[in-house]
Amino acid sequence: MRKISFRDDILPLKDKLYRLALRITFNRTEAEDIVQDTLIKIWNKRDEWSQLDSIEAYCTTIARNLAIDRSEKLETQNVPLMEEATELPDALTPDRQIEQDEQLKLIHRLVNELPEKQRTVMQLRDVEGKSYKEIAEIMHLTEEQVKVNLFRARRQIRSKYDEIDTYGL
Repeated sequence: MRKISFRDDILPLKDKLYRLALRITFNRTEAEDIVQDTLIKIWNKRDEWSQLDSIEAYCTTIARNLAIDRSEKLETQNVPLMEEATELPDALTPDRQIEQDEQLKLIHRLVNELPEKQRTVMQLRDVEGKSYKEIAEIMHLTEEQVKVNLFRARRQIRSKYDEIDTYGL
């Protein structure tokens, strides 16, 4: 097994850890602090790195646990995760662009209303592109539980979106 390097193996994970922490806490400053605390905790446990199966799963688990702890302690305001990442094609008319913005805001709101576990599974699968197995390791679930949580999250978002779109509620 190759030796784990902080600079080469752990530091590149900081953006993924940040996105995960932001998805849970909805607070950019808290997410940055969580990433910093995660990296410090990982560094302090460097003697145990050789015993780990997946350093990424280990880092993600620590960040997730810290984020959950902080979000339970603080009542934070919701900040949409990908607000600045939204890019619309130049060919959109202004009214179509407004309509798409409203749809995106609605979807973000519906995702933010999901239970934390479903939100995290959806974040790791749909945004981070993790496999079911990786998500199961990170969240200490079975792969079936991951699939069920993802299915329920998607179904809930779809049904609420359709309800709002159809009835304007």
